[in-house]
Amino acid sequence: MFENIVLTGFADEIAASLDTQMQVLEKLHMNHIEMRGVDGRNFVEYSADQAREIKRRLDDKGYALSAVGSPIGKIGIKEDFAPHMELFKHTVELAHIMDTPNIRMFSFYGPGEQESFKEYRGKVMEQLGQFAEYAAANGIVLLHENEKGIYGDTAEGCLDILKQFAGEHFKAVFDFANFVQVGQDTLEAYEMLKPYIAYIHVKDAILKDGSVVPAGYGDGNVKEILGRLKAAGYKGYLSLEPHLSDFTGFSSLEQDGQIGKKLSGEEAFTLAHDALIKILEEI
Repeated sequence: MFENIVLTGFADEIAASLDTQMQVLEKLHMNHIEMRGVDGRNFVEYSADQAREIKRRLDDKGYALSAVGSPIGKIGIKEDFAPHMELFKHTVELAHIMDTPNIRMFSFYGPGEQESFKEYRGKVMEQLGQFAEYAAANGIVLLHENEKGIYGDTAEGCLDILKQFAGEHFKAVFDFANFVQVGQDTLEAYEMLKPYIAYIHVKDAILKDGSVVPAGYGDGNVKEILGRLKAAGYKGYLSLEPHLSDFTGFSSLEQDGQIGKKLSGEEAFTLAHDALIKILEEI
C-alpha cells in the first residue's frame, strides 16, 4: 500500500450540498476536501464571514481542506487582469480562513486561433509573477494545474513556468487526464516535472477521444506513475476529480452492471475512489 499519502477530492462532484458531500466522504473514510463548489456556488465567491461559517461546518464534522480548488488563472490572457488579481487576493484571504496554504491555479487561456500563444509568454509570466510574489508574501503555496488550453497545458509549458517560479510557494499539480487530452505522454511529463510535483489530481483519459475514465482504465499510465511516486518517497495528497457523471463505459465497474446508465454524483465519486484504491493496493 502507498503510505504517507492523504486522499482528498473535489467533493462538489458528489453533490452541490456541502452536507451531502461530507456524508459521502464519511462513507469512503475520507476527511479532506479540495474545495471548489459549496452549496451551488464557487467557494471563492463567498465572503470572509461566509467562509468562516463554512469552516465551522467542516470543523464540526472533522473535515479539513487539502487546497482551495480555485479558478485563479482561468481567464483569457487578453482579459482585464486587475479584477482577477483582486479575486486572487480574496482567495488568499479565504485560504487563510480555511487553514490551508494551498491554492490550485492556472496559467491563462490563449488569445485565440488567430494569434500565437508564444507571443504572449511575457504577459503570462508577468501576471503569474504577480500571483507568485503575493503568495510568497502571504505564506501561500500556489499549485499550478496543467489544464487543457492554458499556457502550461503540456509538460514543456509547465516546465517553462516552473523554471521561472518553482520554490516553496509555487509548485506543480500533476493531472493525468489533462495531459492525455492534449496528447502529452504522461510518463514523459512525469520525468520532466518530477522535481516540482507536490500534488496529484487523479483522473484518467483515453487518448483517441479524450474521454475521462476511472484511474487505470485510460492512457494516463496512472499505476506506473503512482508507483514511481511511491518509490521516490512522495508524501502528500491524491485528489480525486472523477468527471464521471456521464460515464457509461466499463459496465463491469458500475455498481449495478447496467450499460449506459448515467451515474449519480455519489456513484461516480465512489467509482473513482474504488479504482484508485485498487491501484494503491497493487503498487
